[in-house]
Amino acid sequence: MAHHAHQRLRRVATAVLLLAPAAGLLWVPWYAGAEPRLAGTPFFYWYQLAWVPGCGLCLLAAYALTGRRQEGRRPDGPRPDRHH
Repeated sequence: MAHHAHQRLRRVATAVLLLAPAAGLLWVPWYAGAEPRLAGTPFFYWYQLAWVPGCGLCLLAAYALTGRRQEGRRPDGPRPDRHH
């Protein structure tokens, strides 16, 4: 039972990590202002730019949580169940 709860928690965390960038960028009225400025750049622009590495980190974390590392595959070669 604990295994299922752990898997469910991982799926929920993955969903949150995948939805966070979309929610943060699609809710435009929240960041549609000019203040606060960062190095003279209005908030509207630097907020969106800050999401570029933020999205990458969210995707990386979501990938790590999925645990899809193809078990049974050698790191330097094809999967053992495939024949060429």
